[in-house]
Amino acid sequence: MTLDWSIVWNNAGALAHGAWITILLTVCTMAIAVPGGILLAVMRLSPSGPLRWISTCYVEFFRNIPLILLVYWSFYVLPVISGLTLPPFATALTALALNVSAYNSETFRAGINSIRKGQSEAALALGMSRFSVFREIILPQAVRRVLPVLASTWVSLFKDTSLVSVIAVGELAHTAMEIRSRSFRVFEMLTAMAAIYWLLGYPQAKLVDWIHRRWGVKE
Repeated sequence: MTLDWSIVWNNAGALAHGAWITILLTVCTMAIAVPGGILLAVMRLSPSGPLRWISTCYVEFFRNIPLILLVYWSFYVLPVISGLTLPPFATALTALALNVSAYNSETFRAGINSIRKGQSEAALALGMSRFSVFREIILPQAVRRVLPVLASTWVSLFKDTSLVSVIAVGELAHTAMEIRSRSFRVFEMLTAMAAIYWLLGYPQAKLVDWIHRRWGVKE
């Protein structure tokens, strides 16, 4: 087998652009999924039965559907039933945000539920409103408890964005596969793709380790 690594250097610009799209997709997804997860968590903890029901149905539905199936559904089925056709990037963002919001919701709900009720009851007894208790006592502690989990979700999402290559989103995986199909250099392009993902993902993983050590809550 003769290897030709020049195919990687000759297409460095395209691979860099694909890596940028991967990062952009991850950032945009989390920008939607974090507030979305908070909203769903608050709804699920609400005393209102209909709000709890809506949030529970959403979370249990999107959390238990394979992400690749959700990507396909958003790209092929949604336009048929709604008449709305989105560009591949917007479609991928929609599917990822729906999925990650459901996971973030459970992360936030667990963080909120982990706060001892005695703290809230004491604050209410001192005359604080329920909103003030949530904002000043529960939320800061919940953020610290969920931050390490959210960081891990970020790293997982960064790798999972490769799944949207199946609908021709021009991120790293799709770009590498396109170059592979044109050049027939399978080993070189798959190796380059793995190396780029590792180079981008390893610092993120070490940052997550640091966040766990710095912010992880030990009871």
